[in-house]
Amino acid sequence: MESQVGDGGSVDLDGTRLEAMTPEPLLTRDYETRPTLVYERLRQRHGPVAPVDLLGVPAWLVLGYRESLQVLQDDDGWPKGLENWRARTEGEVPADWPLGPSLEVNHVLIQGGPGYPALRTAWDAALKPFQDPRHAQAKRLKTAVTAYADDLITLVGQAGGTGLADLSAQFSRPLPLMVASHLLGFPGSQGDDALMDMWRVLDAGPDAEPALERLLAALTELAAVKLEKPGDDFPSYLLAAHPELSLDELARELFMLLGMTSDHVGILISNTVVEVISGEGGVRASLSAGMVRESMNRVAMRKPPLVNFVPRFAAKDTPLGNYTVRAGDPVWVSSAAAHADPLFADGVAASTTVSTRAHLSWGAGRRQCPARELASTVAAVGVGRLFERFSHLDLALPVDQLPWRSSPFMRGLRSLPVRYELAPQPVRPSAHDPESGAAGEPGAADPDSAETVVPGPAARQRSSLWRYLTGLIRTGR
Repeated sequence: MESQVGDGGSVDLDGTRLEAMTPEPLLTRDYETRPTLVYERLRQRHGPVAPVDLLGVPAWLVLGYRESLQVLQDDDGWPKGLENWRARTEGEVPADWPLGPSLEVNHVLIQGGPGYPALRTAWDAALKPFQDPRHAQAKRLKTAVTAYADDLITLVGQAGGTGLADLSAQFSRPLPLMVASHLLGFPGSQGDDALMDMWRVLDAGPDAEPALERLLAALTELAAVKLEKPGDDFPSYLLAAHPELSLDELARELFMLLGMTSDHVGILISNTVVEVISGEGGVRASLSAGMVRESMNRVAMRKPPLVNFVPRFAAKDTPLGNYTVRAGDPVWVSSAAAHADPLFADGVAASTTVSTRAHLSWGAGRRQCPARELASTVAAVGVGRLFERFSHLDLALPVDQLPWRSSPFMRGLRSLPVRYELAPQPVRPSAHDPESGAAGEPGAADPDSAETVVPGPAARQRSSLWRYLTGLIRTGR
């Protein structure tokens, strides 16, 4: 059985095995700089599903919007869980495969099998206090995010009311780190090193494995603290909803939350800023009307932070696109490629007056990202504070010269150089401004108030993150 694809070539639907093919390496220099062209080349050659090489391991990459929905919405036909990966079970995946460390952590986004439903239910319960705007914890979180954002902007302004700044290094990446520490209830500034190790794991570099070991050790220690002394934080809520979790299992779930509230949110903030200040009319109009969420949704559709989802696996031999995917083959859905599919880009997205919610940036089906509302709130507050506190922001480089970084999962800016001018109007002192007189432990809160008490000046000075950010000011970066 043959099917025509691309410029007239044909593919044998029933006779081609992934292991017998010579797939094109995906993570190349072209992919780093021009991923859209790579997706289109694969689409022209193979159709909506293409065999690719992921750092020495063959996999199927789903490029089509319809096919992506087919996989994402069918948990039985395309389950998660590395136990379903035939090549791994047969010992054909190298032990030192760079992507191994991030996939071996069996948390809620990767786990399959009978234990998943109870774990997902616990996640939804633990996140609800932070995602439901009617809940006191959600109000405290928003207050804390606003205070953290103002602190970072004020620190940028120490170099002068006008100047140059790298909004990625000085705002977009550190803001989610501070929020993650708030959510996890890290004592002191211990969350700084943990998130830096999280970035190393996500970037899948040569130091990913030792970074993962350090990170899981820190999170296991934090889990033990929360088991002994629960608080008003995510680890404690998750334990309350799922008391059977071991310390190791809880540490893996905290690993997932840390990744989602760090890299993903930071990239979404930077990408939204670029879209707004690069002159795209629709996004500017949305922001001027106060529709920050709508602007972010446009960006999530055009430049999703999470470009490739963690793999699923064919439960049985299944036709997909112009190939038959064999039972146990790994299938990676690319949201970025699916959004570039003419079916979506020229059909679904183009048919709406505002940006559609039919995009795949948060997944689809029952396994949509459980923290999507939390991540959206943090990013929206951060973007909103930037454009309220700065009267002028302009890119210091042409938009086509901005440096991008692509990992197997994420795509974001390495740096975001801008020229800025701070707005002259005074800003309410932050919760830990020396003039405010606030004090207390990180993340502590008055139980009868929506106000959150965040670290005082002395704690900030001891923070490795704060020392790093202050160093950027001193060196003129």
